[in-house]
Amino acid sequence: MNSSRSGVNRRTQRAPRRLDSTGISNGVAHIAALHPVFHAQVERHGMPPLWGRTPGFETLLRIILEQQVSLASANALRRRLLEALGSLSAQTIAAAGEEALRGRGVTRQKAGYCVGLARAVLEGQVDLAAIARASDDEARAMLVGIRGIGPWSAEIYQLMALRRPDIWPTGDLALLIALQELHGLGERPDNTHAAELTAPWAPYRSVGARLLWQAYLNRGTR
Repeated sequence: MNSSRSGVNRRTQRAPRRLDSTGISNGVAHIAALHPVFHAQVERHGMPPLWGRTPGFETLLRIILEQQVSLASANALRRRLLEALGSLSAQTIAAAGEEALRGRGVTRQKAGYCVGLARAVLEGQVDLAAIARASDDEARAMLVGIRGIGPWSAEIYQLMALRRPDIWPTGDLALLIALQELHGLGERPDNTHAAELTAPWAPYRSVGARLLWQAYLNRGTR
């Protein structure tokens, strides 16, 4: 593809505010034009799934539980909490308190984050509806202002719950490994290099992340 022409396309192309199946298709076409290997991937495995979660407190809670552990471990922990508390609303988490969460296997630090988030939501210090209405940059700033929510957690919430189309989850290990393999790099890219490599995917970096997750999950079936 002519680089100057693709540059014009990146500047003029606009993605929908909320990613849907049409946005996935458009994003795949945009990114596969830059990396034809994705054509073969989609032919073999189908379009990358529109993985999504419901916006709100419980999803943010789950993202905190998923920090620095496997998804399987986080899901098991979530199930234990759900069995113990009946629901994972801000009300039930705040009422349970940190000790109850720690008794179900949540680390001291994460228990503090979870209960702190619940209380902040109940007291109106965290407005999840306002975050959903905000621009990408504003929403990210609001999210990382919450204790326990760093860049990766904020961007996963934007990508999965808000389904913003142009989000790259900073520091996601699976994505960095898949990005290394895509470009045939001798070492895993750091966050700065990853941002440079994925910049041409705008305004569909969320679709690029889904393509790379799909590639990572199917590494043994190529």
